[in-house]
Amino acid sequence: MSLFDWFANRRKTEPISKERQEREIADGLWTKCPECGVLTYTKDLRANQMVCLECGHHLRVYADERIQQLIDAGTWKPLDEDLRPVDPLKFRDRKSYSDRVREIHERTGLTDAVQTGLGQLDGSPVALGVMDFRFMGGSMGSVVGEKLTRMIEQGTRERIAVVIVCASGGARMQEGMLSLMQMAKISGALERHREERLLYVPVLSHPTTGGVTASFAMLGDIILAEPKATIGFAGRRVVEQTLREKLPDDFQTSEYLLSHGFVDAIVPRTQLKKTLAQLIRLHQPYPAIDHSSPSDSHHHVDSAPFMRVPDALPLESLRPD
Repeated sequence: MSLFDWFANRRKTEPISKERQEREIADGLWTKCPECGVLTYTKDLRANQMVCLECGHHLRVYADERIQQLIDAGTWKPLDEDLRPVDPLKFRDRKSYSDRVREIHERTGLTDAVQTGLGQLDGSPVALGVMDFRFMGGSMGSVVGEKLTRMIEQGTRERIAVVIVCASGGARMQEGMLSLMQMAKISGALERHREERLLYVPVLSHPTTGGVTASFAMLGDIILAEPKATIGFAGRRVVEQTLREKLPDDFQTSEYLLSHGFVDAIVPRTQLKKTLAQLIRLHQPYPAIDHSSPSDSHHHVDSAPFMRVPDALPLESLRPD
């Protein structure tokens, strides 16, 4: 008799106490790493921000957890919580779009694929948007575009940095052209933010693809990414069939994009808050521009350097080990 059979027989013959039964059926007590297969006590894994203690694999986290990881306790002020998607096209595939939205809301409690708000990040004020992959793959519909645009505009008015954590499959096909319009709307808000010489940092998590990559995910002053995140526009198979050649194994990973200059740094999740806080402190905003002054068009950028970095601080110090 094998050891496994012996334990199985003991379980059948031994009386099961209530305490043991509750321990065995506890939901989510352990989490298995999809990369290395190691079982980790979920409480310890959450304490490490859902990064595997054995191999460093970054498990997916959702908007609520991400906000807790980045924003100082007690400082989060959500924006536009009541915005909900509608179905102007009366779109239907296997089921209607309105039914899909209702089912996902009942299952997750989310109203759409992004949460936005204002808060303090290690003591620095920030406007933060966090995409949530649970809601239709983090797809960008009209509500996502409107919430992000309003959040960016609020950050511009208050002259604070904007950070968006991206996790999306791209534009939401159920909203057609209305979804694609959000790319231009968000990009326009970011351009006005840039004209006020304010900082915008996108954080690319797994996955960041499609129209999100084609717009605000790649418009940052400094673009950060999590390790081994999938980042791209079209899918791998589509690119291979179009080019008629085999792509590298690490194609569309954050490491590949870093080596080709599309992202500025890969930051482990456990170092993300510290890195963002340092960047925000280094990039202090200009004084507000007086647009009524006729001399506005003649101001010079070098009159007040955008990045106030001490000479003794090397660029490598911004990148975690």
